[in-house]
Amino acid sequence: MRRRPATAKLNLALVVGPLGEDGRHEVATVLQRLDLADRISIEPAPRLTVEGFRDDALVGGALECLARVAGCQPRWRARIWKRIPVAAGLGGGSSDAATALRLANETLAEPLSAAALVELAASLGSDVPFFLTSGPQLGTGTGTELAPLELPQDYWVVLISPDGAHKSSTADVYAGFDRRGGAEGFEERRAALGSTIEQVRRPRDLAALPPNDLASSPLAAELTALGAFRADVSGAGPAVYGLFHHREQAAKAERAIRGLGRTWITVPAWYG
Repeated sequence: MRRRPATAKLNLALVVGPLGEDGRHEVATVLQRLDLADRISIEPAPRLTVEGFRDDALVGGALECLARVAGCQPRWRARIWKRIPVAAGLGGGSSDAATALRLANETLAEPLSAAALVELAASLGSDVPFFLTSGPQLGTGTGTELAPLELPQDYWVVLISPDGAHKSSTADVYAGFDRRGGAEGFEERRAALGSTIEQVRRPRDLAALPPNDLASSPLAAELTALGAFRADVSGAGPAVYGLFHHREQAAKAERAIRGLGRTWITVPAWYG
């Protein structure tokens, strides 16, 4: 049996552009792994089964795709231990799929190359290839074109999945973005993001990154008031994060907001 953590991610910045001819939006996003993680195990089996999380919509499909590309039968038993909140903007499903791909690929007599595995991952979702990399990444294009970033990792993260916040589908979130003309000025905003990234040296420099184009939350302002040097929504939400210099600050803020939703204190992670 092979087992591995499947980490969550933050969008430390998410700049969104116009809808392309392929029906997908161009983006520029700063992606950071978190120590908060699901866990995935893979072992050979007579047939494909996915256990532990009955609402899985990605791991089974990812393994079927891997088998098709590799020219074999999907004969694996996968098990998912969930800790990352579902449909929260933290990439849990994408991370589970990428981790299952990596583990199952290792069981093949002729594993796919790293490049082929990334290409397969990109066909499954824009976040999936990120979870095959290490360290923070700048995602461009549809989010699948990745370039490594050197960003500080010495800070604490408070996460909250707000009570009563039901995420619209990602398609609906992007449709709302289009209706309000959110893509206007994309080239300038993307260039500004690039300039800001180049100037990041210390954790507090992350505060200069632009706000999330897709979603916002009053909880971000609340976390800032509690001492976060940066706070925003991750991805299409509804999870909100706050970044803190010290563990004590983060713990105090988490205690102050825990009545508003499910909360975690975590740290950046380099690799899953």
